[in-house]
Amino acid sequence: MTRTWLAALAVLSGLGATPLAAQTLTVALKADIRGINPGVNRDDDTDAVTLHMVEGLVAYREGGTVGPMLAETIETSPDGLTYSFALRKGLTFHNGAPVTAEDVVWSWQRYMDPKTEWRCLADFDGRNGLKVEAIEAVSPTTVRMRINEPNALFLFSLARTDCGSAAVIHKDSLKPDGSWDKPVGTGPFKFSEWKRGQQIVLTKFDGYQSLPGGLDGFAGGKRPLVPEVKFLIVPDSSSVKAGQQSGQIDIAEVLSSDVAALRKEPGIKVQTVPTAARHALLFQTNDPVFRKPAMRRALAAAIDFGQLVAIISDLDVKPNNSTIHAKSTYHSEVQNLSYQYDPAQAKKLLAEAGYKGERLKITTNNRKSSPSFNIAVVLQSMFQAVGVNADIDVVEWATHMDRFLKGNYQLMVHSYSARLDPALSFEHFTGPKADQPRKVWDDPAVIALLDKASKIENVTERQAIFDDLHKRMIADAPLVMLFNSVEAWASTARVDGFVPWESRVRAWEVSLKR
Repeated sequence: MTRTWLAALAVLSGLGATPLAAQTLTVALKADIRGINPGVNRDDDTDAVTLHMVEGLVAYREGGTVGPMLAETIETSPDGLTYSFALRKGLTFHNGAPVTAEDVVWSWQRYMDPKTEWRCLADFDGRNGLKVEAIEAVSPTTVRMRINEPNALFLFSLARTDCGSAAVIHKDSLKPDGSWDKPVGTGPFKFSEWKRGQQIVLTKFDGYQSLPGGLDGFAGGKRPLVPEVKFLIVPDSSSVKAGQQSGQIDIAEVLSSDVAALRKEPGIKVQTVPTAARHALLFQTNDPVFRKPAMRRALAAAIDFGQLVAIISDLDVKPNNSTIHAKSTYHSEVQNLSYQYDPAQAKKLLAEAGYKGERLKITTNNRKSSPSFNIAVVLQSMFQAVGVNADIDVVEWATHMDRFLKGNYQLMVHSYSARLDPALSFEHFTGPKADQPRKVWDDPAVIALLDKASKIENVTERQAIFDDLHKRMIADAPLVMLFNSVEAWASTARVDGFVPWESRVRAWEVSLKR
């Protein structure tokens, strides 16, 4: 055991002895966070913790749309270039200072300073197309932003959790020398302490101004109903399980292999929730074997998707050949168009493609948190059943990502993180290979359609484009979307109101029974 894990064990064993424990919501994290500076040096757990403390002008809703957060209203000019955000009344920072339009401007200018090292800088400075050309406080409560060209994804980009939701923070977040200190934001909880490798403690912000209504992604009602939230670093899954069984850990993401046992525990509630994260089989279409769509469609026809998900997970996983997740408002009936398991058709397509028995190589990784290796094993067997022999090349995650980014593979089992807007989801794998080798769908007509969907805001027009793209994807098969991730979360009997969302814990609107 590492020294930090021993320290975490000591914290865990002492929870029951402290009076505050009865009012403290304890959440287990598999690893320590990387920082508390929004959108800087981050990962999913870091985002989850940070977004309890900070908020942006807008936020993601449950169905993948974007709604107001700190903004009360958002107005767009007729030419689609100017956005005016009117702030909600009565908002204050954790230090008691009122939130003003000048704070929004200061926060934005800090993000756009390369010295901040904001991970999303290139998404707003023109390098990736979208550029915020100007920002100004037109009144104490109104901010105006101007972009270089109409872009339907502007608000979605502002809401991105990996960007820290472009959070509005107070200047007190910085030390006198201008370096980062801690987030002084507007979120339902305030920063208290971070003992690296052990725990992060947040306390209730009594001055929090919640939106009306219930849970709605990272928007909606976000009332802090407990005085303290403790994120405890517990990397060992067996210790997480033991901690929940003893009641010392209130909330944790758990392994699918532990679900059956935990469901038998009378004091534990288990929830399985689908996410927008996607598992896919990628084809290197520059490889001579996979240049013909017939070869790619042949392997798609060899996959029994129902059997695949049944073998891969004990949870309620369902096949999904669409890159748009089933909960999205854009998941129309057309998005249910899928590949049909047909071994005879697979063999016919193999002959049409001129397949001569070449051995194929499936690249995958050995991450415990992903089913990639198990997917590769099942696919290997299914391909063999139609006469295609394939070897599995298992690599470390860093090597996997290096090969993915360089397009250095023949076949690859890969996992895409959640992208809630369909245009962003298609963008994950669509684009020119010459400039971005990680892309798998290099079709000028498709790229043009996606570019159009990224610029228009009309929902009906966007739906038509996404449906067209899905039908083209099924026909061309540059990759095969397999299924969306399903995660399992467990909470103790004293926890009320906890509902996980998109791989992230939400401690707001959660209370503890006495």
